[in-house]
Amino acid sequence: MKKIEAIIRPHKLDELHTSLQENGFAGLTVSEVRGYGRQKGHKEIYRGSEYNLDFVPKVKVDLVCASDKCETAISLITSICRTGEIGDGKIFISTIEDAIRIRTGESGKDAI
Repeated sequence: MKKIEAIIRPHKLDELHTSLQENGFAGLTVSEVRGYGRQKGHKEIYRGSEYNLDFVPKVKVDLVCASDKCETAISLITSICRTGEIGDGKIFISTIEDAIRIRTGESGKDAI
């Protein structure tokens, strides 16, 4: 099993969610996060004054899937969330040793 953590632009979430569901990915965890990378924040103008925002609002999507479906999930995320501009985000992939569904006690692939 693999855990995919994707940091994406907030306006891409609905399209990504729909696409993942259509391709058989059942569970998803979404968190609103703030951070920066090469983008180093951005400037906004509010009531005529310019402000520097050091932390850019993003969305973190966590997805656990079977190892054989990992490449499908990654290609969906990259194709939907890529704009070609700085700030598109990152994808982190880690190996999951086990998963257990609390309600039923199922483990492994059955739990996801």
